[in-house]
Amino acid sequence: MSGGTGMNTKVKDALDHIRTASQELHEAFSDAAARQGGAVKADLEALLKMADAAAASIKSAMGGQNEATKKHLEDAATHLEAARKHAAEGLTSSGLAFQTSVQQALAGAHAFARQVSEAVAAKRSADSNQSPKT
Repeated sequence: MSGGTGMNTKVKDALDHIRTASQELHEAFSDAAARQGGAVKADLEALLKMADAAAASIKSAMGGQNEATKKHLEDAATHLEAARKHAAEGLTSSGLAFQTSVQQALAGAHAFARQVSEAVAAKRSADSNQSPKT
């Protein structure tokens, strides 16, 4: 059953990669929300690219997941898409609408990171229930 172990390692590595990306994305949105002026719009453009990469990572990691992990990843993808949508709106707005978009994007990024962490926890729980320690 070494093939199964290899698959679990790949899935674990993919989830760890997604969790790291989610934390970096949340931190980047938080930093952007704290800034003011035109620099934020440049940050938002970069964040949209990061969000696209994170979405692709989630899609590739969905296979082979248990139902609980998959559900958290689906929820994470939903929150990521909302964050991406609000960031894109921020690029075309100004004033209060811009601030609102950035804050909503930050909230989405936070929820995304939280759901990815929940997915990692669900995966670990499932793994520990399947592989009793000897």
